[in-house]
Amino acid sequence: MTKSLMWNSLLLVILLSMAIFLTACSESKQTGVVEVKWDRDACDRCQMMLSERNFAAQIRVFPEGKRSKVYKFDDMGCAVLWLQSDDAQAQKYLADPKTEIWVNDYQTKDWLNAKSAWFIKVPASPMNYGLGALANKRDDAMNYNKAVLHIKEVEQKLNIHGGNLSH
Repeated sequence: MTKSLMWNSLLLVILLSMAIFLTACSESKQTGVVEVKWDRDACDRCQMMLSERNFAAQIRVFPEGKRSKVYKFDDMGCAVLWLQSDDAQAQKYLADPKTEIWVNDYQTKDWLNAKSAWFIKVPASPMNYGLGALANKRDDAMNYNKAVLHIKEVEQKLNIHGGNLSH
């Protein structure tokens, strides 16, 4: 084998290896939920640790021209209030039909699309919004839109965050 052919072969192997590596790195999931590091990840709204697997929520947003980003929350109420805050960026995400909202099933702890989940009142949740998500409808369940109204009513009534719905 000539020296030139050997260098060309080595260069080809290096370039192929780099291409495979770069492809593997860029294949990160761009939809759905991400892994939660329970008792280590903090809520993006209230900064409490995510520890109760029955109540966690995630919001995946799609900033223009960038990779998607996932925000994690300890309670569905924190997720809803964060998304509906006065923050201009949050308002864009709220209006974006690509924005994904995920909640843990109250019973199975599986992830559910919040907009198609059903919500029941429960005695306690991490931030006391008192909602648990379910995959299947029950007689006492409310849909996503009614759950959002419930969260806003609880926030106003209990003044959980000092009456400031945008923090």
